[in-house]
Amino acid sequence: MSGHTEVALELDDIQRGVLSPRPTPYAATYLLFRIDDRAHGRELMRRASAVATSATDPTSPLGDTWVSVAVTYPGLKALGVPNESLDTFAWEFRQGMAARAKALGDVGESSPENWEAPLGTTDIHVVITAVAPDAAQLEAAIDRARPAYRHLPGITALWRQDCHALPTETEHFGYRDGVSHPAVEGSGITGSNRLESPLKAGEFVLGYPDEIGGVQTPQPDVLGRNGSYAVFRKLHQLVAAFRRYLRENSSSREDEELLAAKIMGRWRSGAPLALSPRQDDPALGSDAHRRNTFLYERDDPLGFTTPGGCHIRRTNPRDASVAGEVRLHRMIRRGTVYGPPLPDGVLEDDGADRGLMFAFIGAHLGRQFEFVQSEWLNDGVFFGSANTKDPIAGAHEGRTDFTIPRRPVRRRLPPLPRFAVTRGGEYCFLPGLSALCWLGDLQD
Repeated sequence: MSGHTEVALELDDIQRGVLSPRPTPYAATYLLFRIDDRAHGRELMRRASAVATSATDPTSPLGDTWVSVAVTYPGLKALGVPNESLDTFAWEFRQGMAARAKALGDVGESSPENWEAPLGTTDIHVVITAVAPDAAQLEAAIDRARPAYRHLPGITALWRQDCHALPTETEHFGYRDGVSHPAVEGSGITGSNRLESPLKAGEFVLGYPDEIGGVQTPQPDVLGRNGSYAVFRKLHQLVAAFRRYLRENSSSREDEELLAAKIMGRWRSGAPLALSPRQDDPALGSDAHRRNTFLYERDDPLGFTTPGGCHIRRTNPRDASVAGEVRLHRMIRRGTVYGPPLPDGVLEDDGADRGLMFAFIGAHLGRQFEFVQSEWLNDGVFFGSANTKDPIAGAHEGRTDFTIPRRPVRRRLPPLPRFAVTRGGEYCFLPGLSALCWLGDLQD
């Protein structure tokens, strides 16, 4: 691992959406655009550099409202970025999410041919994301962003997805979301687990040393430095199927909640099994300073409290003994709910489109997002559990097994069906503000 010298981040050049946790509650919107005219695309970048919010803005009058601007690989090509620059970007980014579908487990119903148009196509060039504490402030933020693309006939709006976070901070399966995020050196933002030391800035921001001392910077330096890779995925949640599974495999309501906690690794309130193994503790679940401060190896190496195959232990094994160095696979993950909630107690699907807009931020698409997706969510070998998959977000082509360690006899559940279906997504590059200006000033 690299030394302990902390690097000063150029926060005024890094987009706010890279490092800042989202407000609670909040509303968000994804806007997708295609560049049909290169000159208009470059003008969009020039305007976007004035609209995008920097990481130094948390104390600004805008408060918890910000706009982020990202560009896909086809978007960089449409802007006329030279090939010698394009070739310096991560190869996964150059391929795009649809081409990486098999590695990600996006097969069957989740395969790209079943994705929501235009997701998975080369038409997606620019992604503008707005985040605000409520719908009214979100619309105001979109209004501020609108001049970036208004009156540019060479820019075509393709798609809009409105999202929100409930005051309860829960997603559609009923769990509190957004509980865990790492500390990043030089960001000034504390992590959610006080037992985890801050990660090197280069794990999340391009142009800085990472955990192994390497520096990833697409060229030229003005284009790559202070940027980051972003992934967005639209995941449709099969809420009724999830509820039915819990109900059919429980002996009581209390057992149902325990089963839900064993599958996730947390109770619905956000309280972790690691700190509250026998019953939910809503006060703990709402305490951001306590609910994520725990490890596994010392107190629970065999998973009797928090099963090794549960969702949160797969996505972040913390200090547990697993194949691979955990810190090299940490990522900033953000989930945003879309669609109406299924009313409490309803066990039949009502046909509504509801789910999670998943977002990843990091500097290493391969060893962060793709590794976690393919090796930790869609394979169990890393913790000694053969080819089992994540019970919540795993790519079950049919069904997957799930076993709860227990004395004297483990509890083996009936196979779990797939509870989340990929509806599409894309790999993006979040340029620094100087890079947005550089893209706007490109000449043929």
